[in-house]
Amino acid sequence: MADRLILVTNDDGILSPGLEALERAASRFGDVAVVAPEREMSGVSHALTLTKPLRVRDAGTMRWALTGTPADCVFVAVNHLLPRRPVLVLSGINRGPNLGYDVHYSGTVGGAVEGTIQGIPSVALSLVSATDFPFAWAEPCVEALLERLLADGIPPNVTLNVNIPDPSIAPWKGFKVTHLGNRFYSSDVIARQDPRGGEYLWIGGTRVTLDKSPDSDCGAVHEGYGSITPVTSDLLAREAMGALGWANGLGRPGKEPTP
Repeated sequence: MADRLILVTNDDGILSPGLEALERAASRFGDVAVVAPEREMSGVSHALTLTKPLRVRDAGTMRWALTGTPADCVFVAVNHLLPRRPVLVLSGINRGPNLGYDVHYSGTVGGAVEGTIQGIPSVALSLVSATDFPFAWAEPCVEALLERLLADGIPPNVTLNVNIPDPSIAPWKGFKVTHLGNRFYSSDVIARQDPRGGEYLWIGGTRVTLDKSPDSDCGAVHEGYGSITPVTSDLLAREAMGALGWANGLGRPGKEPTP
């Protein structure tokens, strides 16, 4: 355990109380290194910064702030900053849910997925609350999960997306393995005018519709369960390959498409 190193990142920024709570929970199980974005990076998904330089600054003992995305933080940490390879990458604790289709947009999930791509078991963690996000309340839940994860491991090439509801959502019932549900935001685009007469836009709906089936992450959280959803960066839709058999040989010389 003394040589065990755990990397912690997030998308809410280096000053997030959720990051501090995750750092405290992880410190029970080994040495902790924190590499997190200099500022909030919500909604950046798995973006890497390839067109401008990144800057890193010390933010304490084994803590660094980076002018990049969560995925940047994990990539730079593993390949440049850390004294040894971490055994686990933890991203969060996010302020708010990452359920259903959120995984495609979430910087929290993006940071964890980059850990998986780097060959390290990785977990994204989010706190779901209707009130003031009591991260300290969530710490024992995270500790129980980490104890079991470090003992039993995570399947290769799989990232765990974890959402923990606090008591303002429902009484806590423990963890449950789930599939991704359906969670839709309203498609709002708000047009406004700046002081010089130019138009600017705010996107991102505030009205949410979700699937509450009990085996989905959305439904489990609504009932008070912490959802553990295994996701993979392999986006191949295998069930669709047979239906696309008509494309095999399409465009081959002498085989002109039929109008």
